[in-house]
Amino acid sequence: MANQQRPVHVVGVGMIPFTKPGASESYNTMGARAAQLALDDAGVPYDAVQQAYVGYVYGDSTAGQAAIYGVGLSGIPIFNVNNNCSTGSSALFLARQAVQSGVVECAIALGFEQMVPGALKGAYDDRPSPMTRFAQAMADHQGVEPSAPRAAQFFGGAGLDYIKQYGIRPDTFGRISVKARQHAARNPLAVFRQTLTLEEVMASPTVFGPLTRFQCCPPTCGAAAAIVCSAEFAKKHKLDMRVVIAAQAMTTDTPSTFDSDDMRRVVGYDMTANAASQVYEAAGIGPEDLDVVELHDCFTANELLTYEGLGLTPEGTAEKFILDGDNTYGGRIVTNPSGGLLSKGHPLGATGLAQCYELVSQLRGKAEQRQVEGARLALQHNLGLGGACVVTLYQKV
Repeated sequence: MANQQRPVHVVGVGMIPFTKPGASESYNTMGARAAQLALDDAGVPYDAVQQAYVGYVYGDSTAGQAAIYGVGLSGIPIFNVNNNCSTGSSALFLARQAVQSGVVECAIALGFEQMVPGALKGAYDDRPSPMTRFAQAMADHQGVEPSAPRAAQFFGGAGLDYIKQYGIRPDTFGRISVKARQHAARNPLAVFRQTLTLEEVMASPTVFGPLTRFQCCPPTCGAAAAIVCSAEFAKKHKLDMRVVIAAQAMTTDTPSTFDSDDMRRVVGYDMTANAASQVYEAAGIGPEDLDVVELHDCFTANELLTYEGLGLTPEGTAEKFILDGDNTYGGRIVTNPSGGLLSKGHPLGATGLAQCYELVSQLRGKAEQRQVEGARLALQHNLGLGGACVVTLYQKV
C-alpha cells in the first residue's frame, strides 16, 4: 500500500498503436517509441530520469535495457519486471514507490510485448510451471478440456460458477464485448475498431463455457509508458501536474484462492477485492465516487466479476448493471472507454501502462471522442494469474 505523504504525479504518458502479431515492429523499437512519446509528453529529457522499470512477459533477460537504450545511454538503473498480465502496472507500482519513498525524483515505467498468434502458453517444458497449483485447483473443480485454451478454461469456469450461483443469461457476458467494440471504435490506437452486434458475438465459435471467440482478448503487440515524479521535480521543470496517483495497492494470492472450490477465486476475485479495499481506504473514497474505470477484461467473464470485485455494483447484481447500461456512457460509470483488453488489445507487458495512458488522458480532458465528461477520479485494475493484482487511483488536482 502506498504511503500518500509524498504525492507522485504522472506527468507524461505515451502509447503506440496496438497491432496483431506479425504486424508490429520489434519489441525494442516499440518500447523505445513509447518511452520517447512519454518523455515528449512530459517535456523532460531522458537524462533527467533517474530509474527505469520495464515490463514484459515474453522476452529474454535485459530486454528492458535493449528498449531503453533506444532512447539513451545515461547509466541509470534499469529493472526488468515480469508479473504475467499485471506486468505493466507492476512496473508502474515500482516506479511510483521509488518516487514516493524519496529514493528518486523522476522515474519511467515502460511496458511492451511482441507476441505470437494463438493462445498463451509457457516458454519452458523442462521445469515446473508457475501455474501448476492453479491448474490443479481448476482440474479438481471442473476437470480439464484438452482442446480448449487454458486461460479460457480458467475464466470461462469462473463465468460458469457465477451463472450457477446467480442464474444469469450467457448472453449477458456477450453484451460486454458489444460495449467494448463500441468504445474501441473511438480509439485510434485500438487493434479492433469494428463494432459487433450481440448476435455476432454469440454466434462466434464457442471457446469454453459461456465464452465465445469474440469474448476473448486477442494476442497483441504494442508498448506504452509513463513518467512519474515528485511535486518538487514537476514544479522545477514546469511540468503538467494535473494528475496524481492518489492511492495504489498490489496484492497476491491468499489461501482462499485454492481452498474455496470456486473458480472465481482461482482467477483472482479476492486479490481484486483486497486491492480495491486498500485503495478506497487510503484515499478516503468509495467506488460510488469514481468517474471512469479501466479494468482487466481479458475475457468478458472477468469484466463482469470485476464489477463486483471493485465494488462498482453489489455482489450478484452485475447483470442488472450491464442491462441498465451503467457500465458505459450515460450510465453510472464508464468502464474501459479505451475498448479494454477485448478490443484495444492485450500486449501483456504493455497493458497496465496502456490503462494508465487512457486514464491520464481522461483526467486531462484529452480523450477526444472517448472523453468522460468531468472526469476527476479514475481507477485502474490490472490482474495477472500466478498471481498479482494492482489497483491504482488517479486524481485530477
